Amino acid sequence: MMDTAKRALVIGSTGQDGSYLSEFLLGKGYEVWGTTRVTANPNVANLKGCLGNPRFHLLRLDLLDAESIYGAIASAMPDEIYNLGAVTFVPASWQCPSLTMDINAGGVVRLLEAVRRSKLPAKIYQASTTEMFGATRDWPQNESTPFRPISPYATAKCAAHWTAGAYRRQYGTFVCCGILGNHESPRRSLEFVTHKITDHAVRISLGLTKEPLELWTLDTIRDWGFAGDYVQAMWMMLQQPEPDDYVIGTGVGHTVGDLVRKAFATVGLAWEPWARIKPPGWFKVDEESIFVTDPSKAIKQFGWHPAVDFDGLIRMMVDADIERLRGV
Repeated sequence: MMDTAKRALVIGSTGQDGSYLSEFLLGKGYEVWGTTRVTANPNVANLKGCLGNPRFHLLRLDLLDAESIYGAIASAMPDEIYNLGAVTFVPASWQCPSLTMDINAGGVVRLLEAVRRSKLPAKIYQASTTEMFGATRDWPQNESTPFRPISPYATAKCAAHWTAGAYRRQYGTFVCCGILGNHESPRRSLEFVTHKITDHAVRISLGLTKEPLELWTLDTIRDWGFAGDYVQAMWMMLQQPEPDDYVIGTGVGHTVGDLVRKAFATVGLAWEPWARIKPPGWFKVDEESIFVTDPSKAIKQFGWHPAVDFDGLIRMMVDADIERLRGV
């Protein structure tokens, strides 16, 4: 516990990363203000470990509305701000590209301006992503790898990343960007391929479905880690004496096929009878880019290491899906 409780504003606290981060910060003794979208019935299921804590407070915040951002900052008066609010599903960014740009890039401008105009000496974490590397065959990727975005999601994230760097240079804003590789958990929503795979494998093993698992490809290579490890890296960035950008990941790549094989093996099934490749559809699958990180800068500078490996991650997700689905 800290002698004097720091105050943190976690934008997007109801999501996978936001909920793990909120729990982590509460464990560090912080006073935490988490935010939800401005909806009638926000989904706070991921926050069940936070809602009973007297040091956790829930606010409504809309990244499209500057006044909403000002209001949240005025309520929390945070020492640290973690911006995890975004349109996060890449295919969805093709269906709503303008909204994606306005939230993922414009929302960051509104946040940075709100902090600057409020004259609040808050440190800011901005969630960047290895998707910004886009059409690259250069791997592993580090902080010097060029960005070549190939989706509205990645393009918007590049704009936000560059804007954060511009505010750091122009105004001296303490803002760090974490260029995170794919990070998963039992809290990942089911449209993402990792949880889609583990959920389907468990459903088959429990006799809840006989439908095949349909995927766009088995060949895409990604660096998958555990979200709970990655939120620790976010916090560690803001504890450094100077702001900077850091690539975060495990440094190990696996194919979607590896993920399928591991998930089905974990439930004691052969995967081959169940996996089907979808015919080409409206969404073009990126099979060329290889996203594998080089997190050596973060390892050397502040000693971050992932605690959960690929096998441990899949086992964790499968076990959680079994527990969730046994009562269905």
